[in-house]
Amino acid sequence: MNQPRTLPRRLQQPKALLAPGVYDALTALVAQQAGFEAVYLSGASIAYTRLGRSDIGLTTATEVAQTLAHITDRVDIPVIVDADTGFGNALNTQRTVRDFERAGAAMIQIEDQTFPKRCGHLDGKGVVPVAEMQGKLRAALDARHDPNTLILARTDAVAVEGLDAALERAERYLECGVDALFIEALRSDEQMDRTCGQFARRVPLLANMVEGGQTPVQSAAELGARGFRIVIFPGGTARAVLHTLQGYYASLQAHQTTRPWQGRMLDFDGLNAAIETPQLLAQGRRYEDADQLTGETGP
Repeated sequence: MNQPRTLPRRLQQPKALLAPGVYDALTALVAQQAGFEAVYLSGASIAYTRLGRSDIGLTTATEVAQTLAHITDRVDIPVIVDADTGFGNALNTQRTVRDFERAGAAMIQIEDQTFPKRCGHLDGKGVVPVAEMQGKLRAALDARHDPNTLILARTDAVAVEGLDAALERAERYLECGVDALFIEALRSDEQMDRTCGQFARRVPLLANMVEGGQTPVQSAAELGARGFRIVIFPGGTARAVLHTLQGYYASLQAHQTTRPWQGRMLDFDGLNAAIETPQLLAQGRRYEDADQLTGETGP
């Protein structure tokens, strides 16, 4: 069972929370096994891996909710989930929050882009009026059943209206009562420091690290020292996996066998150990033994 109630307490600690990007139950499981305290379910990475498409608003709320449910069924660390624009207006946002909360979300991120949205580090974005976004955020806060399910407000206004406008938007969103803020695609150390100077003492701030994106990539320790409380590397997992797959498939095509690649991959037993197949089979045998002890064989 996922434990969303642990996230509010974790965010009170001084050390920044590093949440790697995941896109399915397998990546979330490996992240948990590596010792991470939380994971970030990236909408972009769902588009990359589930659709083989760009992050331009093609994924649906249902696809994200299904992916989230598979993850929270498999791991017990908090999951921060990207809800894009709420997938519509304020009423759509309410339904999204209810669905994601039932699926086990610990924190739900909602952004102020126009539709169709696009990756926060792509050009050509637009943002909705402040009042419209405030309505969505109030709707999201009203929709949640548990106050420990946190609502994260994201603004993409830096690229559209400039930093001053983005910080003003963040102030207006904070007035709605959101639990955390995310000012996307900050361009420089100066912009990051100004953002932290205005908000870090009042609300948890999220820093988004995108390899090759607009924001200078730094470590969680460096960002924590600036004042950020949450650090995500949302698409790094998909980029690392894609890089590996390109090499693997090129090798298989060239050699017509996996033999040259075997030193860089798990074998059959290694994979089953990682996904805990022996434990699962042992659990199944417990129920078989119970049936034998009682003499029951089913209906």
